[in-house]
Amino acid sequence: MGMARGKIQIKRIENSTNRQVTYSKRRNGLFKKANELTVLCDAKVSIIMFSSTGKLHEYVSPSTSTKQMFDQYQKTLGVDIWSPQYEKMNETLKRLKEVNGNLRREIRQRMGECLNDLSFENLRGLEQDMDTALNLIRERKNRVIANQIVTWNKKLRNAEERYRNLLHELEARDHEDPHYGLVDNGSVFGFENEDPRSIFVLRLQSNHPNLHSGAGSDLSTYPLLD
Repeated sequence: MGMARGKIQIKRIENSTNRQVTYSKRRNGLFKKANELTVLCDAKVSIIMFSSTGKLHEYVSPSTSTKQMFDQYQKTLGVDIWSPQYEKMNETLKRLKEVNGNLRREIRQRMGECLNDLSFENLRGLEQDMDTALNLIRERKNRVIANQIVTWNKKLRNAEERYRNLLHELEARDHEDPHYGLVDNGSVFGFENEDPRSIFVLRLQSNHPNLHSGAGSDLSTYPLLD
C-alpha cells in the first residue's frame, strides 16, 4: 500500500514561494471543477479571484458573461449593486463640471470678458492678480534676455580671440614663408599653389558686420599678366 497523503493544516502559508505555488495549483483545480459543473449540470458559474499581489484571475461559463451573471444576481436578490457607484460618479462629475466652469470663467475674465457681473472688490482683486502675473512674466523675460546677452558676449569674445590668433599666425608666417605677406591695411597676399602667375589676397576686417558669426575675412584671387 502507498503512503497516505498527509493532511494540510488550513492556515496561512508563511513561505511566499510555497504560498504562490499552492495558490496556482488550487486555482487551476477550482477552475477545473467550475468547468465540470458547467458541462455536467448545465450550470452558470462565475469565479473572480485576486491573488495576494493583486493579480486578477476569473472564470465564467462559456454560455454567459460576467455582466449577465451580475444582472441575474441583482434580479434574483432584488438589489441594485450599481446605484451607489453611479451616485458617486455623478457627484464627482458634478464637482468636476463646476471646477471646469469656474476655470473657464476665470480665463475669460483674464482676457477682459465677462466683467459686468464683477463687483469693485472683485475687479480690484483681478487687477492685482494680473499685475502680479505681468511682473512675473517681465522678470522671466528679463532673465531670458540677460542669458542671451551673456551667451552672445561669449561668442563675441571667442570670435575676437580667433581673429587675434589668426593675425598672430599670419604675422609669424610672413617671417617664415616668403609666399605670404601681411600688408598695412590688414590684408594677406600670397601665391596660389606656389604659382607666381596667380596671387591671392586675404582681407581681414575687424569691423566686418558678420564677424560675430565667424565670417571676418574676404579671399580674392587675381591672375597676374604674363
